[in-house]
Parts: sequence; C-alpha cells; structure tokens
Amino acid sequence: MTEPQHPSAMPVWHAALAVLVVGICGTNFVVIHVGLSHFPPFTFAALRFALASLPLLCFVPRPRISLWTIATYGLLIGVGQFGLMLYAIAGHIAPGLASLLIQTQVFFTVGLAVALNGERIRRGNVAALALCTAGVALIGIKAGGDADALGILLVLGASLAWAAGNIVAKRAGAINMFALVVWSSLLAVPPLLGAALLFEGAAAIGTSIRDATPAAWASLFWQSFGNTLFGYGMWNWLLARHSAAAVAPMGLLVPIFGMSASAWFLGEPLQPWKLAAAGLVLAGLAANLATARRKAVAAVA
Repeated sequence: MTEPQHPSAMPVWHAALAVLVVGICGTNFVVIHVGLSHFPPFTFAALRFALASLPLLCFVPRPRISLWTIATYGLLIGVGQFGLMLYAIAGHIAPGLASLLIQTQVFFTVGLAVALNGERIRRGNVAALALCTAGVALIGIKAGGDADALGILLVLGASLAWAAGNIVAKRAGAINMFALVVWSSLLAVPPLLGAALLFEGAAAIGTSIRDATPAAWASLFWQSFGNTLFGYGMWNWLLARHSAAAVAPMGLLVPIFGMSASAWFLGEPLQPWKLAAAGLVLAGLAANLATARRKAVAAVA
C-alpha cells in the first residue's frame, strides 16, 4: 500500500536529505572524472549499473509496479541520463560545464509535471526559479570550459531523460524506491553493454577491466552504491512525497557542489563570482521552500 501524497510543506529533515543527495551528485563529477580516465564511457556505465543491481537481486524483492514502469525508468536514467552524459564528458564537454547543463533537468521536470501531472506553479515558484536561473547563468557566463556542439546536445538530452525519469518515479507513488533503483539498474545493463560493444569494442572493454587501478574500482563502487542506490533511491523517495516544483529545484545546487569539489580535489580556483552564484541559487531554493510552506498553510486553512 502506498502513502498518499499530502499538501504539507517539505519538513526540514526532508530538505536536508535533498541537499545531501545533490551534494553526492555534485561531487560525483570528480568521481566520474577519475572513472573515465580508466574505463570507456559505456563500459563504465554498464559496470556501474550491473554492480548496483546484480549483487542485490536475491535480497530485494521487485517493486509492486509494472515491469514496463521499471524498464522505462531504467532506460531513462541508465541509458538516457548516464549513458549520454558519460559519453559527453569523455571528450566532448568539460565536467564542470556538464554539471551546470545537466541542471536544465529542473525546468524539464517542472514542465513535464505541469503538462502530464497537472501540477500548478505559483508566482513564488516562478520567482524562485528566476533566482536559481540567475545563479546558474552567472556560472555559465564566468565558468567557461571547453565543449563542442555534440557535447552540449548530449548533456541536454541526458537532462531531459533525467526529468522524464523523475516523472516516472513520481507516478510510481510511495513504493520501495530502493527496489526500483535496484531492478531498473538491471534493465539498464543490456543496452549499455550493447552500446559499449558497438562503440568501444570487446577488446577495449576487456583491457579496461584488466588494467583498472584501485582508484578506478573505487570510483566505480561509489558510482554504484553511493550515487545510484543511495542518491537516486532517496531522490525518488522525496519526489513521491512532494511536488516536483518543490524537489527538482534542489538539483540546482549540483553545480555549486561540483565546482567546490573541483576546487578542493582538482585545485580549481573558487573566485568571488562563484560565491555570488551560490548565494543566488540558495536564495532561490529558500524562496521555493517558503512558497511550498505558504501553500501548505493555505491548504490547511
């Protein structure tokens, strides 16, 4: 039996959980950089989702939703989001710029929720998105970074796939989201493995696995367990309990965490404009949460 979605505002600990999840997603771009220095992109993605599913299938029952829904989510997130994004980062776009562009998922998610789920957007949500957009735009103007047209299109495609996956997870209701991630990850493996064989070749796959360093395996395990199982399990859990307009804008924190992690681990400078952009994004998130709270009070009244 699923829990009904209610109109209450997002509790503080739910908001904190959302920040933790996007923090993992943001710092994950540094981990991806490490993994792609050892594995070809589709091989890396196939191994990631295989590790996130195969060891757990005997212990995690299949979620009580249709196999079609599970497969759709797996294809959207595994192949659409991560397959395209990893291929783009492997030579077509800088990781920092990818962490920025992938956040167009916020607008795709909210737009799809309005079009398909009938969710309503308030003026406060629009103002919040405007503040967040200003922060992201400032990052885009100042950050620079190399990218070709293919890289930009691939990341925008990955962003749209992530947004569509958000809608699929939301429509599934308050099911066991951990089980959804485990079983959908399994169904993402065959197409990713097919893409690896087609674009990278069996020889490159075998060589990358044989010669992988401890750092490469560590990045792969973090991708599978930290980012996929915990990160997406918790993100979907939040989407099942709150409106997309309340949850999705949290993703705009990803570039903040991504650039901070790059500064810490890769020695990239953290200039004042980056702090200003972070302030705009945080102000937008605060406005969005305040709007959700006012909506909840009005509903109770």
